[in-house]
Order: sequence, then structure tokens, then C-alpha cells
Amino acid sequence: MALINLKCGNNLFQANIDQLVIAGWTGRNRDAVEHHIQELEKIGVARPKTIPCFYRVAEYLLSTKSTFQFCGPDSSGEVEYVIFSLPNGLFIGLGSDHTDRKVEAYGVTVSKQMCPKPIASEVWSFESLKDHWDQLITRSWVTKNGVRELYQEGALGRMLTPQDLIFKYTGNSQLPVGTAMFCGTHSVLGEIGGGEIFEIELFDPVTNLSIKHAYGSQILEIVD
Repeated sequence: MALINLKCGNNLFQANIDQLVIAGWTGRNRDAVEHHIQELEKIGVARPKTIPCFYRVAEYLLSTKSTFQFCGPDSSGEVEYVIFSLPNGLFIGLGSDHTDRKVEAYGVTVSKQMCPKPIASEVWSFESLKDHWDQLITRSWVTKNGVRELYQEGALGRMLTPQDLIFKYTGNSQLPVGTAMFCGTHSVLGEIGGGEIFEIELFDPVTNLSIKHAYGSQILEIVD
């Protein structure tokens, strides 16, 4: 079980997470989903057998740290909204599905298990977002060789809603308490790849508030 410190407004609390799910291919527009599939096919990743699909990985991968160590230079992040099912309801947070792209070419689940899953410590109540959900925006930036560039950007209206994903995963309207679910990403604006720093944001244009997180990558040498 992972014990994560979270903040919602002025309230600080600990969340016990015993199930971590990574949802993939969650776009509402099948053409956009196909575009992302083709992006990954270019780096050797096989097409998914189902759309959407759900990968189970170890809950201890969740972390609010700001620096991580990765083996080799082949991993990169993806900005995603994250559902937290807690005893007092559903909360929406922000995370990066950091994945080893080289390993992803032969095993998607294995590649996702290899890397920590950075998350922001701030969350919002889902109830406070339901009436303007589609307007929310996720973005990411990557800094590579000292140059910072926008990497991803898009409204959550492009993605399946939390209710849709929960139903497709569980077959009902309930996500088991103690579950965290990463909920899919946007296509990249350039080429898929990592860098020294990855920044992510969930922006609410109605309230003009954001959840933000950033983390640095330290690359460990691979010794054959």
C-alpha cells in the first residue's frame, strides 16, 4: 500500500492507495487515438488489443518527489489527469505516466512498471469540476539540453470522462476506494522524447487555477 500526502484546498490528508491503474488510448475522437497509436508505432510499440485498455502496475510507483533516477536515456513522461477514489469521494489530480520507450517496444506493461509515476500533491474534488469538465486543460513542457518547449496541450473534452473510464474499467459506476487511475494523454507536439526536466499542468479556465508539478531526470549509465 502506498501512503500519499495530498492537499485539497486548505485540507491536508493522507491517501492510502492499494491499486494503481494506467488507462491507455482514452481519447473520445478515434482519429486522434489512431494518431497517437501511430506515433508509438514509429518507435516500435505494438498496437493495443482493445481501446481503451487498462494496465495494472505496482502502487509503490506513485511519488510526489521532484527528482528521479532512470536507467538509460530512453524514458519520457506524459501528462495525465489522475482519479483518486478515497473514502470521502473522488478527487482529480495530475501525474506523468513516465515510461521507458525502449522497453515499451517489446512490453507495454513491463515498460510502465519500470518507471516511477510522478504526481502533484494537490488535488481537486471531482464534484467541483463536473459542470465544466470538458474545459479543463492539461499541458506539459520538456527541457532538453537547456531548451524548454511545450510538449503537449489539450482540453479534457478530447478525453473520456472519469465516469466513462470508471464504467469501462469496473463495469459499474464505482471505482474501488484506494484506487488511483491515470487517465490517458494527448499526442505530443513534436517528437516523443525525454529531457532533464518535465513539467505538467492541469488548468481550470473557469476558476483560473492550476495544479502544477515538475521533476528532474537523472540518467544512470547502463553497464552491459
